[in-house]
Amino acid sequence: WDPQFGQGAIDAFSQAGASYPVDIAYSGVYHWFYTIGMTTNQDLYQGAIFLLILSSLFLFAGWLHLQPKFRPSLAWFKNAESRLNHHLAGLFGVSSLAWTGHLVHVAIPESRGQHVGWDNFLSTPPHPAGLGPFFSLNWGVYAQNPDTAGHVFGTSEGAGTAILNFLRWFPSSDRISLVTDIAHHHLAIAVIFIIAGHMYRTNFGIGHSIKEILETHKPPAGGFGDGHKGMYDTFNNSLHFQLALALASLGVITSLVAQHMYSMPSYAFIAKDFTTQAALYTHHQYIEGFIMVGAFAHGAIFLVRDYDPEANKNNVLSRVLEHKEAIISHLSWVSLFLGFHTLSLYVHNDVVVAFGTPEKQILIEPVFAQFVQAASGKALYGMDTLLSNPDSIAQTGAVWLPGWLDAINSGTNSLFLTI
Repeated sequence: WDPQFGQGAIDAFSQAGASYPVDIAYSGVYHWFYTIGMTTNQDLYQGAIFLLILSSLFLFAGWLHLQPKFRPSLAWFKNAESRLNHHLAGLFGVSSLAWTGHLVHVAIPESRGQHVGWDNFLSTPPHPAGLGPFFSLNWGVYAQNPDTAGHVFGTSEGAGTAILNFLRWFPSSDRISLVTDIAHHHLAIAVIFIIAGHMYRTNFGIGHSIKEILETHKPPAGGFGDGHKGMYDTFNNSLHFQLALALASLGVITSLVAQHMYSMPSYAFIAKDFTTQAALYTHHQYIEGFIMVGAFAHGAIFLVRDYDPEANKNNVLSRVLEHKEAIISHLSWVSLFLGFHTLSLYVHNDVVVAFGTPEKQILIEPVFAQFVQAASGKALYGMDTLLSNPDSIAQTGAVWLPGWLDAINSGTNSLFLTI
């Protein structure tokens, strides 16, 4: 069935009553397809054709902008404020608004058993009250009557009518973070980023100037010298610096995605599919690793090729470089200390087991990680701190987390696995 797994794994991943593994793949794409309302082969086929046409348009646009008549100037690429405004409002804001539209008009009705396609999406209102509450500013109507805890995904059983929620339900059985919550999240992101897209100064003389912000950013104690003076031009004139920062940001976000794949599963049925969660975690951490290698590589190329000591005199970049011996030597001894002590501990435990005295092993307990879990409500470790302490003032926060304490202590899901 699967060249990557033996018979034992096939048995482990087969649900009761089935003679073969029920999951036909562990990529998670099926969970995603179901969640966004693509439930038939026809949907997938139409989506694939649409993306083919879109990619052809983009390939043509890329070729067109390489022609002399349509080629952007160097000044266009260095117009950071204008680019930021367009990326914030257009790329993040408008695309988030469009995605909210898809979730509200297609994904939420599909999750409740109402098929929405190209043939009926204009005639199928996503909410019984229509646009009335929107124009009368009675927006709370759109949050009323959410899906019940017994809602069967993809059917009308237990379904509500709400389209925008902030319920923060957590996986209990095969529950997902509600699609209505996800729609509300993207709508909020859209509003914030469309406003943010009007923040930077362009041709109109109002708004922020990034260069002015950076140059006035000098801590009063003087510990950072001239602070960020010269950083705007250094960044704007070095493609390697820009690529390094972009890759570093993307790497960190990819790692966060890996963690959220199991700690806050958002897709239909994925909360119970631990193999897919593990596969997606590993996948995204691998990707993060490759991306971060690129970030450090291009950061190093920037320092070798593009760094100008005169343009960065006494700013944070210059001061970091002046301390590079201290930074590298400290990284060295910390890494050696951790490596030798970890290896020595394993060697010690191997030796005492080999000599027949396993009781002499040195116990390793991840106490700091356990404390984080205990503070978040996991009672197993008996630490009685914050959310895991019924007498703590932090318990007042539990009212904002309905179902969280039950879910984190249930042992039937992937929330904060016992360590």
